[in-house]
Amino acid sequence: MRKGVIAVTVLVVVGGLSAVLYSRSNSKNDKGYKLVEVARGPVVEKALAVGAIRPKREIAVKSKISGIVQHSFHEVGDKVAAGEPLFEILPDPTPLELTEAKRDLDMSRNAYDQARKRHERSETLSRQGILSSQDSEQADKDVEEARIKLNLSTERLALLQKGRTQSSHVESIIRAPIAGTVLELLVNEGDPVVPLTSYQAGTALTNLADMSTLVFKGTVDEIDVGKLREGMPARIKVGAIPDRAVEGRVYKIAPKSKTAEGATLFDVEIELLPSGVTLRAGYSANADIVVREKKDVLLLPERLVTFTEGKATVEVPGAGEAEPVKKDIKVGLSDGINVEVAEGLKLKDQVVERPPKKIE
Repeated sequence: MRKGVIAVTVLVVVGGLSAVLYSRSNSKNDKGYKLVEVARGPVVEKALAVGAIRPKREIAVKSKISGIVQHSFHEVGDKVAAGEPLFEILPDPTPLELTEAKRDLDMSRNAYDQARKRHERSETLSRQGILSSQDSEQADKDVEEARIKLNLSTERLALLQKGRTQSSHVESIIRAPIAGTVLELLVNEGDPVVPLTSYQAGTALTNLADMSTLVFKGTVDEIDVGKLREGMPARIKVGAIPDRAVEGRVYKIAPKSKTAEGATLFDVEIELLPSGVTLRAGYSANADIVVREKKDVLLLPERLVTFTEGKATVEVPGAGEAEPVKKDIKVGLSDGINVEVAEGLKLKDQVVERPPKKIE
């Protein structure tokens, strides 16, 4: 019985000593913070532009005559040359327009016949010496004007009926104004077409663009636009191609702002450099415009730096078991995540990182 009591007592004493040693060990090693080393690497100050990949030049094709789309010669994605047929428009005049054109033609033909007869009589009288030269010249002028009006009425009726004439460049075949790719078809066969005139915009038939000159078009916040200059390099990240970046250069910055969702923004355009990446119009993308860049400098996570009254400080481990102490440093370029350490720390120096405070 006595031996059992002694054994239990020894176990209790050993367990107590172990607990004390474990507690001391924990209090010595677990300091409640981590240490982060100063590293070396690049740092880039950049401005973010949000936008999409767009053609540098995109054209909406419209018709100069009204009617119905009779035939579409191309599909979306087709490449066309300048002057190549795109659509054929079948004229669709109203009964009143057609009736007026026919009546105008009859009247012009009758006026020409009368003028021609007067001209023939004047020539006979002129040869006989009865008609003056002035009257003869007036007869020549009248017959020529009547002939022009007759031709005009003939062409007008032909345009209404067939959509084309022999002498006029206006025709029912709509041709490509530039070489490019058909981005979208805005009308189908059988759709009505309103012509482009000085008082109406007209119906857009299709959009054409040269896909070899794609650019990035986006917006930057007013806070960043003051840092930007034309010619600055940019790195474009396309949402559809997350593993590749496209290089570019800023070539246009809007002089006037616009407001979207309560924010003041400025339009920017970035010319894309050859990259071998297949891009399509409409890809959403973000552009990091490089304002300043430094390579191979000392870096520290910016979250570890405290800024007070224009001074930057960090916490470094104290000597031995002492508590961390604050140290003044001088910082340089920042990318919002890492900051350049210009003075105060060396490579592989350790900086204290406190755990985030709990919100209760």
